[in-house]
Amino acid sequence: MFPNMPNNGPLTRIGVFYDGNYFLHVSNYYHYVHERHSRISIGGLHEFIRHEVGQAESKDVRHCQIVDAHYFRGRLSASEASQRGNLLYYERVFDDILMGEGVVTHYLPIKIINGRRQEKGIDVWFALEAYELTVLKKFDIVVIVSSDSDYVPLVRKLNALGTRIMLISWDFEYTDEEGHRYSTRTSQELLEEVTYTVPMHEIIDNRARRNDPVINRLFVPKAPDKDHARRAPVRPSDLVNLADMEIRQLDDGRFESYILSLKDGYGFIKYPPDNVFFHFSSLVDFDFNDLRVGDLVEFVLDTKEDGRLIADEVVVLEE
Repeated sequence: MFPNMPNNGPLTRIGVFYDGNYFLHVSNYYHYVHERHSRISIGGLHEFIRHEVGQAESKDVRHCQIVDAHYFRGRLSASEASQRGNLLYYERVFDDILMGEGVVTHYLPIKIINGRRQEKGIDVWFALEAYELTVLKKFDIVVIVSSDSDYVPLVRKLNALGTRIMLISWDFEYTDEEGHRYSTRTSQELLEEVTYTVPMHEIIDNRARRNDPVINRLFVPKAPDKDHARRAPVRPSDLVNLADMEIRQLDDGRFESYILSLKDGYGFIKYPPDNVFFHFSSLVDFDFNDLRVGDLVEFVLDTKEDGRLIADEVVVLEE
């Protein structure tokens, strides 16, 4: 035996599975809303997971290793992404990050159904892959990064194999600059089925752990201030025809218009007589970072307590 190496049993083999759209939503929250103003680090999260497993299983962290990790998400086609500024570049950068951390990516094309972009089949692929890999590789712990009750059947199947499941999830509620309130909640049914629950929002905001290096490494270090716009600027000539566009009300009570402006995590949609506010969490199966001024969208109107209108269930339409 090596000196100073505790002998507390065989290696605990960990498999990590990411719901990519959920992870992006959480990362956007910490980047745009939370006081951290930084995205979640994949490497930092993996280190945190190993420590959490070690604590839950009463094992040294060196005996807890992530032996497999998988990321699932719908994605725009290359031709569509190439029309959206630097989107292709930033997707490649994130792919490099995942690859560098040993995460296997699984993408399905976002399909156009009745003129709407929709992420279809990715949760089924997630469940099938997680179950098959657990059977083949015999993970001791399966870590699920999600909050969706759709994964309850998967958890029950994994429980039947005798595999322990750790759920990494966030619950948060906040009010934006316009006074609109948003909340994200983890499925109670999912919480009741897993072996270990890890409430990330409580752990990150725990003042007693504010200086914990494992917690601080959950976030991407802030780079020096510099101009790194998410996309190429929109030329005024690009908006000439949009200015004359009529706002359409559809038969199902939804509206069709275009994005007039974008800021950090929110924007405004053209809707006379006043432009209507929308938030990144109101987007359906679409990344706020992929939006651009002039995008055609479909949405419903919601009235807040103070009487103001906001756009909800915002769907980006095929141009």
